[in-house]
Formats: sequence, structure tokens, C-alpha cells
Amino acid sequence: MKKIDFTIIGAGIVGLSTAYQLLRKNPLLKILILEKENEVAKHQTGHNSGVIHSGIYYKPGSLKAQNCINGYKSLIEFCDTYEIPYELCGKIIVATNKNEIPELNKLYQRGLENGLNKIKLLNQEQTKAIEPNVNAVQSIQVPYTGIISYIEVCKKLQQIISELGCEVRFNEKVNKIEEKGHLVYIHTDSGYFETKQYINCAGLYSDKVAQLTSPQLDTRIIPFRGEYYLIRPEKQGLVKHLIYPVPDPNFPFLGVHFTRMINGHIEAGPNAVFAFQREGYEMSDVNAKEMFESLSWPGFQLVMKKYWKTGMGEFYRSFSKAAFAHALQKLIPAINEDDLMPAGSGVRAQACDRMGGLLDDFKIVEQNRGIHLLNAPSPAATSGLSIGNTIANLALNRTQW
Repeated sequence: MKKIDFTIIGAGIVGLSTAYQLLRKNPLLKILILEKENEVAKHQTGHNSGVIHSGIYYKPGSLKAQNCINGYKSLIEFCDTYEIPYELCGKIIVATNKNEIPELNKLYQRGLENGLNKIKLLNQEQTKAIEPNVNAVQSIQVPYTGIISYIEVCKKLQQIISELGCEVRFNEKVNKIEEKGHLVYIHTDSGYFETKQYINCAGLYSDKVAQLTSPQLDTRIIPFRGEYYLIRPEKQGLVKHLIYPVPDPNFPFLGVHFTRMINGHIEAGPNAVFAFQREGYEMSDVNAKEMFESLSWPGFQLVMKKYWKTGMGEFYRSFSKAAFAHALQKLIPAINEDDLMPAGSGVRAQACDRMGGLLDDFKIVEQNRGIHLLNAPSPAATSGLSIGNTIANLALNRTQW
């Protein structure tokens, strides 16, 4: 048993960043991180495509917009300070037909409202000049976008906070939280920890942790698997930047796209298919209990009713490499099925409320002695240092230290 000021549940980029920001504000704090895996960044942080997002997509004034833009600046400064490799290679968002131009123009205006004054609206000829193989009638050039390894960022954060006295304990799955008076007792299989406050950054299991003290929680995490392919080396020359489609404004996913990676590879994807377990990285991964919990959630039933055609299309692409290639050909017609090599996958923790809303913004909920981050999908990695700062301020403002 150890008495501590803050216990953070989860050692992804947000949990580590929260500890980092707390210790920057008060190096005397005693902080513990409990992680159920055997190392940092094992799930969402370590299974994304490594994009540094600019903030162009997010509603001005939203938590996503504020934290992405602030987090972007903090991330670049952090990487420069600690010599973590990254590259601001830029991306283009392309309208492949005239029907997509109005939505593209809305994105452009949103980017300007979010302070991205270096973005450019390009016509077809201008787009072809910088990305000759793309199919586009118009595009937005976003020079801010970059690529990085978030695992390397997390390793550096772990090193820094450990040197400042924060203990990161692995293989510690939280299974019970008791609030008694001014203290909280957090139970794991190895024992319990006595803490003044706790911060839930458990990602795919953030709702489960929150339910330990709020059984009637109105938010459920629904897991969506995103599958990727690598472009064969001989075809990598087709892609100069990151290339994204115009997203569906009613669906919280960006669509399949091309991503340059910090290791020199080029990745294509992801799709977005309902995962049959929360950490279901393979099509064959099934957890009957977790699957039933998702499918029986009233909100997700409404989502399925509304988006069943979109969902079936995503599943079809999951089973059919040819269909996946066809979706990519909308952006780059010269890509063929044989150019795609199976790569990894990630699982997105998408929060869904009881009324069928797929939460678009980050969601932070404060309770008596706890703070819960209940929705932190992309761009949470880019935003990590800023979200950590936001949570740290909330935590410190709740108690006089």
C-alpha cells in the first residue's frame, strides 16, 4: 500500500502526458500510474498511423480543436527539445468530384477559423503539380500535418516522469475503486493503493473504469477496428504527401487514405469495422461478453439502424482486398490490389451515448474524487500533451496543494 496524491489509470499518451503536466506544475506531487499491460502505449497510442494532425477538421471552440492546436504546438516543442524524429511532410484533402467541393470549402473555412492561415485551396492543375497521381477536382493543401512515432514520444515521457519520481506499475489491472471520505482505494489483483484523487485515462476501457463508481453511466465505448495495408516499395512513388478524402460530416471517421510513415513506409487505410472485442485487432478476435454489451447498448442499436449501409460497406472492405483497393483508387487510380501488402490494425475507442450519438468531441467528466476521460479518439495522440494539461489543471483546481 502506498499513499499518493494522484493515481492515473492507463499508460497511453494521455495518461503519461497528464502525469508529465502535473509534475511540471508541482514536482513535489506523488503520482502513480497503473497500467494493465506490460509496457506503455500498447493500444490506441501504439496502433495508430503516427500522424501529427493540424486541427483542420474540428469545430472551432470544441475541445478537439483547442487541444489539437495547442497539443500540436506542444508536441513539436517537446520533440525538438528531446530530439524525437518527426517530419512535417504536409497533406492534401481532395475532392474527387464536384459534389464534394461544398464540403471541402467548409473544411477550408473551418481551418482558417482554427488559425491555420497557411492552408491553401488548390484547383485541379495546382493539385496535380504537387501530387501528380491523385484524382482530384480540387484540394486543400495542409502544410502543418506531419508524421511521428507516438511510441517513441511515450517512451520519452515515461523516462522523464520516472526521473521526477512518478512510479509506473505494469500488469496492474484496476478492478475496484472505493471512495471513502477524503481518500480513494484502488484495487488491483496485487493489492490496493490509497490515493487522494484518481484520473481515468483507460482508453478502450475508460467507461468500464468509470462504471466502477458510476454504474448508470450514460456513455458506452464501442470499439471500431481500423485495418491497414502497406504499399509495395515499387509503388511508393505514387504518394508524395499524406492524401485524404473529403470526410463524411455525419460519420466520425476520415475514410481510407494514404499515409507516409516516419519509418519510410506508406500505409493505406484504415477502414472502420465494428470490433467483436475491445482489443480485437484481428478479424477472428471475439469476446462474447464484450460483443453482447456493445450490441445491446440502446445507443449503438440506433447507430446501426442509421448507418447499416455504411457499416456493411466497411465489413465488405475488411473481407475483400479488391474492395479495399477499389476505395483507394478513388484517390489514386494507379493503385492496384497487388500493390497492397497486409499491415497492422488499430482499435478506436468511440464513445456512444444512450440516444445514438457518436460523440464527436472529447468528453471529460468530473466526479467526487475522480476525473474520467471518456472519449479521446483521434486526434488524441497529437493532442496528448494539451489534454494532459487540461486534466492536470482540473485536478489541481479541485484541491489546494
